[in-house]
Amino acid sequence: MKFKQLLLPGLFSVFLFSCVSSKKFKTMQAEAQARYDSLNSVYAKQGGDLKNCNDQNADLNSKKNSLQSQVDDLTKQNAFLKENSTQALKQLQDMSVISSTQAESIRKSMENMGAKDAYIQTLQQAIAHKDSLNMALVMNLKGAVGNLDDKDINIKVDKGVVYIDISDKLLFKSGRYQVTEQAKEVLGKVAQVLKNQPDIEFMVEGHTDNVGFSNGVLLDNWDLSVKRATSVVRILQNQYGLPPSHMTAAGRSEYLPVQSNDTPEGRAANRRTRIVILPQLDQFFKLLEPKKG
Repeated sequence: MKFKQLLLPGLFSVFLFSCVSSKKFKTMQAEAQARYDSLNSVYAKQGGDLKNCNDQNADLNSKKNSLQSQVDDLTKQNAFLKENSTQALKQLQDMSVISSTQAESIRKSMENMGAKDAYIQTLQQAIAHKDSLNMALVMNLKGAVGNLDDKDINIKVDKGVVYIDISDKLLFKSGRYQVTEQAKEVLGKVAQVLKNQPDIEFMVEGHTDNVGFSNGVLLDNWDLSVKRATSVVRILQNQYGLPPSHMTAAGRSEYLPVQSNDTPEGRAANRRTRIVILPQLDQFFKLLEPKKG
């Protein structure tokens, strides 16, 4: 009897300990599974981002190879024409068809052609360099902004110019020009990338739809578009330290739509603020200056 009294409490303790350990194990197992699922989701997203980058890189390499092939063909054709021209000139001179003075004049013209060819190649190299910088800038901007809805922010290169389009839904409340707190965070990310390019100059453009607007202080869409542009410029200057000498504020009102104003979706697309990275024309014109010496 005493043995049974001692045995039953002992068995009860072992059973209770076993239940507690099993519950704790299941809890730990659930937590580990949740962490695994979270890490797997992050891994899948990063894998998708890497694939997109690889696809873009492959496309750029393909275009580069195609352009290089065209340059090589043109170079061969140019060399062939020069060689034939030189031989023809020598034959004409030997046959006394043209005088020595005329031959010298033709020779100088051919030398000028060579100088122009070198000049064209320099321009091509400068344009290719600028295109590479623009593409790097776009990738940096997209990386800084993150996974925002493309309807709210769109970053692209068009004809060698970088554009950042931000919808008014993200930046402003309807009919207002005060920048929202959420938009300030986005502008801060854009500003950080622009600050890393100290020579960049840009224009902030306000755009509206064609719906008439007036609130007493603002007379029309012209006023609204300008005030929205200057609001963004002030934040970039005062909160994020971008130099005011590198910024321009402009209002385009309703007169540069990207879609038709006949539908609500089109009007929503037209209500936007655009940051335009201005091309550095002074550097381009320096290439056009004649070389000294």
